[in-house]
Amino acid sequence: METYAQLREGWLQVHDVSTDSESLLRLHGCEHTALHSKHVAEEAARLANRFGIDPICARIAGYLHDISAIIPNHQRIAIAEELGIKILPEERTFPMIIHQKISKAIARDLFSIQDAAVLDAIECHTTLKAQPSRMDLVLFVADKIAWDQAGTPPYLHQLQSALDKSIEHAALVYLSYMWEQREKLRVVHPWLKEAYSYLCQTKPSLEGR
Repeated sequence: METYAQLREGWLQVHDVSTDSESLLRLHGCEHTALHSKHVAEEAARLANRFGIDPICARIAGYLHDISAIIPNHQRIAIAEELGIKILPEERTFPMIIHQKISKAIARDLFSIQDAAVLDAIECHTTLKAQPSRMDLVLFVADKIAWDQAGTPPYLHQLQSALDKSIEHAALVYLSYMWEQREKLRVVHPWLKEAYSYLCQTKPSLEGR
């Protein structure tokens, strides 16, 4: 595919995810994303150990979750179409949000990631989705803890306290934060709506965890 040939031009791949993801991001001028991805990978591994999933896989998901930053925002819809990715109306309106789906494709096609749990977590790391797996939740929460904006996330203290109950409670803290300001958002992604509804419905059963 011409797209991938262009993206990997000048990229020396050594088949180590941490090294290769950083070098590809830096090749495309995405130094900030490379640093953010490293922080998310470290946080994902920590949460994975805490909540009983494979930290190596969680770290890989962290390194690759934003790998689509190598594609400029104005090109993402065209790239998604070329890759055969299903595009929702909200994603056409706000192309930035489709980066999670493109990252999954790049992780699979350029980094040869075959683990379905890792790929699925990358695909929904921004929005989450209904009935999330433990890997989905770990990457989602890690990304929100190690966020890529300046300063401290306004929800961070509450989210970290919620981790003492469960990873689901922590995810719901962020989803609730987003839901409360939904009128200010460019779009509300359907997956976020579904994840929020699902966790709100299941939260009573989580209280004893």
